[in-house]
Amino acid sequence: MDSSQGSTLTSAAANVDVCALDLVPVYVKELIAGGAAGAFSKTAVAPLERVKILLQTRTQEYKSLGVLQTLRRLKQTEGFLGFYKGNGASVLRIAPYAALHYMTYERYRCYLLNNYSSYLGTGPFVDLLAGSASGGTAVLCTYPLDLVRTKLAFQVRDPDQGGKNIIRRVSAPPAYTGIRDVFKRVYQEGGFRSLYRGVCPTLIGILPYAGLKFYIYEDLKAQVPDEYKNSVTLRLTCGALAGLFGQTLTYPLDVVRRQMQVQSQRLTDPIEGPRITGTFQGLAAIARSQGWRQLFAGLSLNYIKVVPSVAIGFTSYDMMKNVLRVPPREKTNSSSASSAS
Repeated sequence: MDSSQGSTLTSAAANVDVCALDLVPVYVKELIAGGAAGAFSKTAVAPLERVKILLQTRTQEYKSLGVLQTLRRLKQTEGFLGFYKGNGASVLRIAPYAALHYMTYERYRCYLLNNYSSYLGTGPFVDLLAGSASGGTAVLCTYPLDLVRTKLAFQVRDPDQGGKNIIRRVSAPPAYTGIRDVFKRVYQEGGFRSLYRGVCPTLIGILPYAGLKFYIYEDLKAQVPDEYKNSVTLRLTCGALAGLFGQTLTYPLDVVRRQMQVQSQRLTDPIEGPRITGTFQGLAAIARSQGWRQLFAGLSLNYIKVVPSVAIGFTSYDMMKNVLRVPPREKTNSSSASSAS
């Protein structure tokens, strides 16, 4: 009798847990899953991200070094933690960014399929539009954190000081001491607009990149037989190829964005050529004064970074969706369509 009552209580408790989880809206689960995936993937590739920023911005101590030499020098001058400088701001940015990116992509896609499928169809073109819109939405909401991350990662310690906690700056202002200090001083420099310095090339870059990434990913998956479409390896491979292709096309815009973000830190040692005031002016100025190769500085490192980042991101997102009992997207869309009709 006692055992039967115990099993009944256990079953009832399990049912309560399931019901409580099912009460959470799907979009909230997508936010949680996307944020966790972004944080995991960004932390895993943080050392490569730091090196990429140093190469993109032509930091004085590192502009003549290669990837391996830069990693070695960072280890010697700043220690292991130097690889993760700015990663706190990066995770603070990427968690809400990835959460918004995944969630709004799913919402935009459902909206387009439910309302404009007769005009747009149901193929990858819908993913192109939904991906572009979600990328722009996420950027606008989280850009100030990306600016903070770049400014912190741009700072380097003077190797002449033996790796001590002394920052060598190429501009007059003292070094930033943390995330709050960057926010405070950047706001004092130019108000709210200064927190969005470089956002135009970011948007111009993210709209096609985010759209192409989802477009290529879904188009590649559509070419695969149904029995293999649930393979994690297949999804990671398709995502990595989509990320690599999209990065190559839009990478020069990312270089312009980085150099715009750190211009105020080079007041007494400016880059050769005029200050960057706009996206297309910046592309021309960098190509003319620094050479067209500078528009692709750090791209090879970005290739190395994108593959594990996409792999970890997709895997984490899928795992979190399973844990949170998020229904497959195809089922969500079909159910939404039926309810709309």
